[in-house]
Order: sequence, then structure tokens, then C-alpha cells
Amino acid sequence: MFQDIDPHTLTYDPDHGAPGENDHLMFLRDGRVLLAADGGRLAVPTYGEVRAALRDKADDAVYLFSMDETAFYYSPEEINETNPYTYNGIRVVRSLAPALLSFACATAFHFAQWYRTNRYCGQCGCAMLPRERERALQCPCCSLVKYPRISPAIIVAVADGEELLLTKYSGREYTNFALVAGFVEPGETLEAAIAREVKEEVGLEIANVRYYKSQPWAFSQSILMGFFADLHGERTITIDPGELSEAGWYPRSALPADESRFSLTWDMIEAFRNNEV
Repeated sequence: MFQDIDPHTLTYDPDHGAPGENDHLMFLRDGRVLLAADGGRLAVPTYGEVRAALRDKADDAVYLFSMDETAFYYSPEEINETNPYTYNGIRVVRSLAPALLSFACATAFHFAQWYRTNRYCGQCGCAMLPRERERALQCPCCSLVKYPRISPAIIVAVADGEELLLTKYSGREYTNFALVAGFVEPGETLEAAIAREVKEEVGLEIANVRYYKSQPWAFSQSILMGFFADLHGERTITIDPGELSEAGWYPRSALPADESRFSLTWDMIEAFRNNEV
């Protein structure tokens, strides 16, 4: 899947210094990120390429993490587009190579968005400051501490014997097949969230819920947790039109194909197709 980067490693060093010439910088504008996406290849600006544009603002760059020996930073400065770099929606990296840089770019975007949207304290309005020795922001006025946002979400593949329940979202940019999914509510267990989402989206009851895998999903600042479950009782589907445009049962032999197991959803579909679960 997207996050499978072995033998490479993503690490965080709170003592990391200023960016080097070949380190990457993330620049955001209206929720988009500055990158190059020509010919299916991804490129992210390096400090050496944008140093002149930053002028005296280079010291404002915030260290995010290192991928092997290359560090990634977020710059709160907004610079103009310059060939070959333009501002793009982050989801474009899903189809770009190399995969390692795509994952690093998406993860850096996750952190950069968090820094950008937490510049001021939500409790008293003071400017937030980095907290020493950990990845957190703290208000110098009221001491409120903010940690990076990670929203828990579940994906559930509901099976009825040799058939799998597939859905399509309603009114979303993503139009391919999907599985039942949703965010976990406060005070809710994962098991309760799974049962609720299945009931809300398709009107079905389930049993024999079992964990499969997880996936960090920077595109929605989430951690996705995948489960398989068996249909329990009536199999007639009643969709929530506010959530789904369609849903149906598909036998293994008729499951739609995807080019890769990039996402947890498609990894789960392929696992069912190949009778791996």
C-alpha cells in the first residue's frame, strides 16, 4: 500500500537544524501544495531552488520529518509559482512516481496543514509556539497544547458468502468503487462505528467483525482501520442517498479491478478477490 516504504524510514528529530540545499520545502496556498507533476513524475521544491525567493524568511521554515537522509520542511511563506512548480491539490500525488516521494509529500502536507491551521490559539487567540522536545504547539498565554490532528476512520468490507458489498459515493470527486467507510464518533468504539456506518449507509446488519490492516491517510488527515465482516440477516440494500449513489453485491469473479493496491480499500477488495481472507 501507499505507506509501504521499507527499507526506507521516516523519522522525526526535534534537534534537526535549518534546511540543507537538497531538503524539500512544502508551500501551501488555499489548501493546495507547490509541486511539479509533469509526465507522471513528482517533484517537490528543494531549499536550494527556492532560497532566493524566501530571502530573509528561510529561518521560518518548520522541520517536519526526514525520509532517510532528506528532510522535509513547511514554509509559512507563500511564494509564486515558478517553472516547473505549480500549486496543485494534494490528491494528485496518488498517481505520481516515485512512490516514496509521493508518500513523503502527502505526509508532509498532513503536517503542514496542521501547522497552517493552528497558528493561533483557539482558546484565547494568542500566536502558538512550537513546544520543545515534542511535535506540539503551545499557547504562551493560556498554555493550551495542540497535537497534530489524526482522525480515526473505519473501512468495512461486508461479505455474503462469495459476494462482496461495493459502494459508490454520492457527490464526491472520487467516483470509483469503494467500501462502507466513515469516521469514528467521540465516545464510540471501533466495533460500534462499524455497525453504525453499515446500518446508516446500506441498511444492513453484520456479524463476525475482524480486523485486517490500517493505513495512514494524509488526504483526510486520518488513520484508516480496515475490517472484514459477514452479513447477518436480510441482504436487501437500502442506501442513504446523502452518502451513496449506488451499492451492490459483487461475486469474486465480477469484482472491478484497480491498477494497484495503493489504498486500503483496494487492498481489501483484492484480498477478497484472491481469497486471502
